[in-house]
Amino acid sequence: MRLLVCPPRYFRVDYVINPWMTEQIGRVDGELARKQWGELMESLSREASLLEIEPSACSPDMCFTANAGLAASDRVVPARFRMPERSREEGFFERWFVRSGFEVFRLPGDEAFEGEGDALFQPGDGLLWAGHGERSRHATHDELGRIFDVEVVSLGLVDSRFYHLDTCLAPLPGGRLIYYPGAFDEASKHAIESRIAPERRLAVEEDDAVGFACNLLRLGDRIFLNRASPKLRRALARWGFETFERPVGEFLKAGGGVKCLSMMLDQPET
Repeated sequence: MRLLVCPPRYFRVDYVINPWMTEQIGRVDGELARKQWGELMESLSREASLLEIEPSACSPDMCFTANAGLAASDRVVPARFRMPERSREEGFFERWFVRSGFEVFRLPGDEAFEGEGDALFQPGDGLLWAGHGERSRHATHDELGRIFDVEVVSLGLVDSRFYHLDTCLAPLPGGRLIYYPGAFDEASKHAIESRIAPERRLAVEEDDAVGFACNLLRLGDRIFLNRASPKLRRALARWGFETFERPVGEFLKAGGGVKCLSMMLDQPET
């Protein structure tokens, strides 16, 4: 498994583009952020191959590489950011994909698509959960299905705290997932519940959701996340997963958790 990561050398909060950033301008402890990132990467490096992209001083959110694009089978769809504050990242990431040998597919038109932040494969199921609302647009979903040859299930996000799909839903192997129902419109909750059997889906409570528990990274049978309640940890253990808390509180000030800090370059089949 390969993960794309970016050191938070220039990470800071310079602007407000989601509710988590409100009143956080200038309040990031850079030294602590780098420590938290380093400890997370040390854990991930035992389970996956970490590939680094050089950060840019003009792109403080570039460390959130999950938003760089969506990749599978050496194909990648690079992001087109909705917010101008992040659009400067696009060229850096696309050039990295080209240099790294990926076949690059650019979405037609000018609709926003923010990578893995709003598009998550269900392991082994030929299905892509795709979010739309605050950032990515519904109009991009059909093309994603064509490029990756998967069924796309579109999910509407309605709570601005959960502005990306990966902040409120995490697909897991065995046809399982965890999600925060309050982040979705009624049709999307029905779409999830009609495809995932009750015993294979877990609705997290709001306290876990705002602690970015759904913004997890699963590598094998290990799950890495910012924080999880004992109840959630027990539920994941019953499914055979070992949960590791890796606090990333400085990054939460910008609205990003553990999953936001990496992009999966390979998609696990199980």
